[in-house]
Amino acid sequence: MTRTILITGCSSGIGLDAARSMAARGWRVFATCRKAEDCARLQAEGLESFVLDHDDPESITAAIAQAMERAGRIDAAFLNGAFALPAMAEDVPRDGMRAVMETNFIGVHDIARQLVPIMRDQGHGRLLFCSSVLGLVGIKYRAPYVASKFAMEGYADCLRMELHGSGIDVSLIEPGPIPTRIRQNAQKNFERWIAWETSRHRPFYERSLRPRLYDESGTPDRFERPVSAVTQTVIHACESPRPKARYFITPGTYLGNLVRRFLPTRAADAILRRN
Repeated sequence: MTRTILITGCSSGIGLDAARSMAARGWRVFATCRKAEDCARLQAEGLESFVLDHDDPESITAAIAQAMERAGRIDAAFLNGAFALPAMAEDVPRDGMRAVMETNFIGVHDIARQLVPIMRDQGHGRLLFCSSVLGLVGIKYRAPYVASKFAMEGYADCLRMELHGSGIDVSLIEPGPIPTRIRQNAQKNFERWIAWETSRHRPFYERSLRPRLYDESGTPDRFERPVSAVTQTVIHACESPRPKARYFITPGTYLGNLVRRFLPTRAADAILRRN
């Protein structure tokens, strides 16, 4: 019987590459996107795609119901949708922080809590959460994103223990720098939520953060790896008889884990402040 996987955040980047690759391996892929026009584009290339918006509980319920109606089962799910809001933490308004947490964490929880009963009834399933090196260590000017990924890390750890013996495996996919559109997508969120022109830190925004955020040079990070590196871990997490609890991707993620585990906090801070 053909195995099925539900993937969120498939309009570009990590989700899109995973959807294409899993389909090529014979999986039935439900490649969901937040916007209908992105779903139409994926449908045009032969993928099964429909709307699933992490921020919209009704769309989550409807998408899962549609997947079940079409296939009668969901063998795996890769929960990948997220966005970033770079800024000084003190400049992030309450609603901006809430928006990041809603998409990156609360929506992920809502999807997982609806999938778990389905997978329990099947007697098997794989839940893959797309975390980040920033779910292992924090860096400056990324507080909303870091907070959401730290929350995901703890949530997945709890879920993995709760599901022990159920036949459902939980894996954290932890990329470092990957060439996606997360920086470009962060621009509109920065413009919406951050009143940088009236911030006491305006010189920092003018000199440092905004030039980096709007940099179109395409200069790769020295630790960067292609989106296919993430997809390879998704394949292993879905197909291996013993999937890992955590998949570190890119040298930066391995380094972040070493810093977190073995260095005193102040020594780790001194290293991470340089980023």
